[in-house]
Amino acid sequence: MDAIKFVNKELSKKNEHPNFRPGDNVVVSYKIVEGSKERIQAYRGDVIQVKGTGETKTFTVRKMSNGVGVERVFPLSSPNIVKIEVLKHGKVRRARLYYLRGLVGKKARIKEKTRVGFKK
Repeated sequence: MDAIKFVNKELSKKNEHPNFRPGDNVVVSYKIVEGSKERIQAYRGDVIQVKGTGETKTFTVRKMSNGVGVERVFPLSSPNIVKIEVLKHGKVRRARLYYLRGLVGKKARIKEKTRVGFKK
């Protein structure tokens, strides 16, 4: 085994996050530290991409805030991520949804995937 992979595996903390893919609508509860205060902020949006493997895995979430698109990249192995909640599973055919950046209004919507026999 490669030495770098061994160290990453030993230092990694096992995070229990749900499985999500690009196109899914998620809420990421993220711990923010301001001085000596800590608070948890929810960031809700659509997953545009999932990138990397193992400890370097990251995902990008895009949301609309007052008509302006805001994107944020979260490392999946970050200790500041408190919880990830999947609200909707999107029906998309691509792994990178960069085309959403150029769309406005109803055209920027992602259809919801219907699952037969799926129970929450």
